[in-house]
Amino acid sequence: MDDLVTGLKSTTEYSFSVRPVGVFLGAEITGVDLSRPLTAGQQAELSQAHAEFGVLVFPDQKISSDDLRRFGGYFGELTVHPFSSSTEDNPELIVYDNKENNPPAPTDIWHTDETFREAPPMGTMLCCKEIPAVGGDTNFCSMTALYDGLSDRWQAFLSGLEAVHDFLPFKDLFADTPEGRAKLNEYEEIYRPAVHPVVRVHPVTGRKAIFVNSQFTTHIKGMEADESRVVLEMLYRKILRHEYHYRHRWQRHMVVFWDNRSTQHSALHDYYPNRRLMERVTVKGDRPVGDAPPPDESETRRYLMPPISAFRDSRQKRQHEL
Repeated sequence: MDDLVTGLKSTTEYSFSVRPVGVFLGAEITGVDLSRPLTAGQQAELSQAHAEFGVLVFPDQKISSDDLRRFGGYFGELTVHPFSSSTEDNPELIVYDNKENNPPAPTDIWHTDETFREAPPMGTMLCCKEIPAVGGDTNFCSMTALYDGLSDRWQAFLSGLEAVHDFLPFKDLFADTPEGRAKLNEYEEIYRPAVHPVVRVHPVTGRKAIFVNSQFTTHIKGMEADESRVVLEMLYRKILRHEYHYRHRWQRHMVVFWDNRSTQHSALHDYYPNRRLMERVTVKGDRPVGDAPPPDESETRRYLMPPISAFRDSRQKRQHEL
C-alpha cells in the first residue's frame, strides 16, 4: 500500500519539466512545443510519464488540428469513434463545439472511453480552443489508487472477475423507425458486447486498476444480477471519493492527454449554454489483461435449479422455436 500513502513519485529523469498537479494522478508538462515534431527520445519520455501520472497537462500549446493528429500518432494508431461528431473527410478528429443549440453529449458520467470495444483506446487527447469564463472543468479519477484503497478481502474477491461492456448510451442516437432499428442492429453486430477483466494490469507500470465504469459496463460475467449490481455499485461509489480525483480547469490552448488504462473522467456540463470548443484524437489500445485467470462459473453463481438454457436438447420446444 506504499503507493497509496506516498502518492505520485516519479523516479524517471525527463528532458522536460514535470510538475505533479494531483496526489494520485496528473502532471503538468512544460518545455515541450507540440507545434513542432518531437524526437524519438521525447516521445519515449512522454509515453513513460503518461503511464506514470495518468493525466498529462500541456499549457500554452497553440497548435493546429494537424499538430494534434501528429502528436497523437506518436503513441499509436489514431482511431475513429463510431458514434462521434467527426467529419467524413477527417474522421480521426472529433470536434466538440457545444453551445446553446448544440448541447453536450452525456459525458458528465464517470467513464473510460469506448470500453465497448474489444481493444479500448489506450489514451485520449483533448485540445481546448474556447472555454467559458466559468465552468467546463473535467474531473479525473485514478482507478489505480481506487484499487490500492480496497481491502485485501475485496481485492482477492475481484481478482479474475470479468465484466461485460456495451455501447448503451449511444443506442439512443438511433431513431425508433424501421430504418433506425435496422441501422442499430448493424452496429450491434459490429460491436458485440465486450468482456474485460474487472482488475486490469497496466502494460507499462504493471500496477493494477479497476476497469469497470457506469457508462458502458452492464454486469459481472457469470454472476447473479443482484450480486453483480452490489459489486458494481460499490465500485462506482468509490469513484466519488475526492482524494482519488484531479479536477482539471481548462484554459485556451491547453492540451490534456489521459490514460484510459488507469483513469476515468467526467466532463462537467455546468457551462451550458455558453460555448465550449474542444478538439480530440484517440489512440488505439490493446486488449486489457487481467490479474488472474477468470474463475469457473461454479465459483461466481450457484443454482438451486439449473437454468432452462442448460437443457436445449431435452426440454420442451417453445412456440418461437417451432
